[in-house]
Amino acid sequence: MELNAYQEAARKTAAYPDIGRNPIYPTLGLTGEAGEVADKVKKVLRDRNGVFDPETREAIKLELGDVLWYVAQLSQELGYDLEEVAVANLNKLSSRASRGRIAGSGDHR
Repeated sequence: MELNAYQEAARKTAAYPDIGRNPIYPTLGLTGEAGEVADKVKKVLRDRNGVFDPETREAIKLELGDVLWYVAQLSQELGYDLEEVAVANLNKLSSRASRGRIAGSGDHR
């Protein structure tokens, strides 16, 4: 599936206040879902000695889908196509890699 097609299909399932003028709601949803992913991974470390069994992998996949949904909504709220966001990210990472700046921290490496 193409990213913009996903974004368009995902938008049809959006039901939150002030759609089209509300970047706050999807931002909060994104952080919540990312936290759910992190929590599931944490429990793999705590309870399963770092072994990701098929059931846990499937549960994480579903949470990652929720993360993607909120990324798509936030992107649209800010006027971006999801493919535009993806291309900008790859360009940023490619630039860092070509300059030997892929490691480290900070937005402007």
